[in-house]
Amino acid sequence: MQAFVFAAGMGSRMRGLTADRPKALVEAGGRPLIEHAIEKLRRAGVTEIVVNLHHFADLLESHLRGRNWGVAIRFSDERDLLRDTGGGLLHAAHLLDRHGPILLCNVDVLTDLDLGALVGAHLASGAIATLAVQRRESSRRLLFDENLRLVGWTNLSTGAVRRAVPESAEAPHSLAFSGIQVISPELPGLVRQTGVFSLVDLYLDLAAQYPILGYDHTGGTWYDVGSPEKLREAEEGGIIPTT
Repeated sequence: MQAFVFAAGMGSRMRGLTADRPKALVEAGGRPLIEHAIEKLRRAGVTEIVVNLHHFADLLESHLRGRNWGVAIRFSDERDLLRDTGGGLLHAAHLLDRHGPILLCNVDVLTDLDLGALVGAHLASGAIATLAVQRRESSRRLLFDENLRLVGWTNLSTGAVRRAVPESAEAPHSLAFSGIQVISPELPGLVRQTGVFSLVDLYLDLAAQYPILGYDHTGGTWYDVGSPEKLREAEEGGIIPTT
């Protein structure tokens, strides 16, 4: 199985921690975030990981080429332009497996989510994409129908709503996206956008025609460690070992 790790971001919320390194090399519990991601993916049965590069790309590439991680690692080079998640996926499409599911994850997410169970649910459902989601505090939410099929998006702070299906569709579930998902190998071929765009925008464009499902892991531990405060919270919460 293959995975794609979004590691190209500028890490602007990390303040001084990313002044001399990429976000992926910021340490949590004494190890860089990219190493936590690789280990979790390897344990889930992933045998090849594609990592995208932009901010301090040379440092991250050198770090990953420096030893045997137990999985094959390939690179999607975004040195010329940071493309966001959707554009990053499209840019890496030629490196991605065309025969099996692909796990996608943000390098700054730490969680006890069972990736094997997520992949199993995706394969059993026949969805084009399966998104890990939770009931937790977040201003931006994905909207799902009673079968956890994606029907829209909302920003609770601004009141903005975007429907992916006709206005009459009900959306009884409002859930926060966890930055982890599984896609079917044909999904990159359905992309019509170009340049810089997010995966959420892509999913909302595709949801009327293709099943995009939520996988609710409410109750599990999840941290977006995109800031020094969240990084400390994750370390103190015991989800990662400290050294």
